[in-house]
Parts: sequence; C-alpha cells; structure tokens
Amino acid sequence: MNRNAAPGPVFYEFFAGGGMARLGLGEAWTCAFANDFDPVKAATYRANFADAGSTDGEGHFRQGDVWKIAPADLPGQADLAWASSPCQDFSLAGARAGLQGGRSSAFFGFWKLMEALSAEGRGPDTVVVENVVGLLTSHGGADFTALCRALADQGYRFGALEIDAARFVPQSRPRVFVIATRLPVEGLTGPSPFQTRAVREAHARLPADLAAAWTWWGLAAPPARNTDLSALLEPDDQVTWRPDAATAALLDLMAPAHRAAVEARVQSGERSVGAVFRRMRGGEQRAEVRFDGLAGCLRTPRGGSSRQTLLVIDRGQARSRLLSPREGARLMGLPEAYRLPRSATAGLHVIGDGVAAPVVRWLAEGLLTPLAFRKTAPLAAE
Repeated sequence: MNRNAAPGPVFYEFFAGGGMARLGLGEAWTCAFANDFDPVKAATYRANFADAGSTDGEGHFRQGDVWKIAPADLPGQADLAWASSPCQDFSLAGARAGLQGGRSSAFFGFWKLMEALSAEGRGPDTVVVENVVGLLTSHGGADFTALCRALADQGYRFGALEIDAARFVPQSRPRVFVIATRLPVEGLTGPSPFQTRAVREAHARLPADLAAAWTWWGLAAPPARNTDLSALLEPDDQVTWRPDAATAALLDLMAPAHRAAVEARVQSGERSVGAVFRRMRGGEQRAEVRFDGLAGCLRTPRGGSSRQTLLVIDRGQARSRLLSPREGARLMGLPEAYRLPRSATAGLHVIGDGVAAPVVRWLAEGLLTPLAFRKTAPLAAE
C-alpha cells in the first residue's frame, strides 16, 4: 500500500491485541498492517475489523511472532508505527526482567523491522511505544535509556508522556507513551500535565546526547471526565451476584479502615459502588475497596486475585459480583458494538491487555494527526 494513495494517514499496529489503538486513531487513519501473537486477541481483532481478513492470513492482519515478520510483509511506508509492546516484565506485579525479559524483548523484534524499513528508505515518520509506567524506572532507568538510544540511532527525536486513562474513563490506568518522530515538532511542544515527575526524572537520567534529542510534547489536558464507575454498569437485575457468604468473606478480608468505609455507606442507606481488589499485604491477603468512582486498573484474569470485584451497597445491603467483560470494555472506552469473545475469561484477557481508546484518540488529535500532515524534510537532531 502506498500511503499517499490512502484517504488519510497510514499506520502499522504492532502487538495490536483487540485493535484498541486502531479504534482510538479512528477512521481518518488507515491501517496497512497489524500483528499480534495471541490467538484470542487475533480472533477478536478480526471479528471487529472487516478488512483484517480471516484466519488463513488474508487481509492486513498477521498473527504470529513479531520476530518472524519480514520487511517485505509490511506494505508501503507508514506515517506511524504503533507498538503496545508486552508489558508484563515492566509491571510492578511482574518479574521486572526489563527489556531482556522473554516477553518484553519482543520490542526488539519490532525494532529490527523498523531498522530494516529505514534502511530501505521507508521507515515510519513517527513511532509510538506504549507501556506501563515501570518502563521509566526498570533496571534503574537502563531499559528506558536503551529504548531512547534505539530511537536516536535511527534519527528520531522523542519524548514521553504519562497519561492516566482516568482522565477519560472511570478506570485508574496510568501508562507511558513514548512518541518519536523525524518530522518538525514546532508548535507541538511546551508544558503539559502529562510531563509527570516520573517522566522528568527519566529524562534527567539520560546521557547528554540522548537528552539533546528529547522533545517536551505539549499535549493539553482533556475536558473533565463526566462519568463514574456506576454509570457504566449493567442493571442490577441483569447480572449474577455472588452468594451472601462470599460477600461476607470478602468483607472479612478488609483492613479496619476499608471495613469502616463500607459500614458507613451501609448505615447511610444510600447507593454506593466500590471497586475491590485482593492483594497481599504483610504476607496476608487483603481486600481493598475504593469508592472514588473509579475502577482499579483492569488486568488479565490469570488468577483469582486479578479479577476485579464490584461491591454495591444499596438500602443498607452490601452485595458483590465480578466485573463483566462488557463493563470492562466500557471502562476502556470501547463502543457497545465492539465484539468480545464469548468466554468471560477470554473477554477479560483481551480487555485487560489493551490500551484505553480515548487516550489514543486524544494523542491523535493533539500530536499524531498534526505530525502526520507534516510531510517536510526530517528535523535534524540538535
């Protein structure tokens, strides 16, 4: 595909999952190639995008190991390459193996492709790498420095933003977005609420030559979010509630402060919705509840503690249930028409590993689309 033949800017989507970055970029962007290794995510992607093709490899979606993709498999030249590379080894809940971890090292399979495309004169103008915030500090910052070095060696200027999806949807989901470009950045830089302390400290740890290639992206804050968790839930009579004994056991796992917060709402008689996670604290399992209108960060359902529980208090009664995949999809900003796997576990797997679509949309409107229309000479590193 020649990107100039497309009606709008063209992108490749790596580690695409269920296509949430594509949904965020919107119909103005054309996806020329997408890839994911996971068969459940691949099936979900194909189910939601008619042009993705079937399981026999037709269309622009390629299921399989990124290391086995050849430059010839990627058509034309893209304006943008998006990579939501595996985050498990950067996560505080993971092994912190960093870029050398078995899963996160998939990034280098992606980057090998980008280097090959650049050698052919068709490297993407702009690259976005999305990951958990632990990327900024993994191995004392050495992994982030390695990423910046890879970008700089290919002539990209780059900068990072830390964006919590809670700005857009009622889910606490902080992520780091590294935006790198070879295009002029004038008019797109300046102060931003997403230049957090973690981002500033990561920049301060960079060697002088990489710090010189840094760009302080001036992405503005979005309008205030006007929905909370309770607004996205299914009606009470259309969901399956856990037995009273299971709810009582959940409450027994709460520390005194959390239990007191529950009791105060029970006594009020008013409706209140809380999100509950089970965590290990001091060698003991604890249930922690939040009543701030936000869900905790959605995760893939690899164990019982990773399934987010809802605690609904109404007319003096506390009931609990698991969050449904459809409710999870809403918390990721996905449309109601988005097709989820039939299995709840599979649906939560796709959702928990995704990127919140409204965050991508805000990045596209503020930075990525303006960059895509700057088809001028690349900006030399200062």
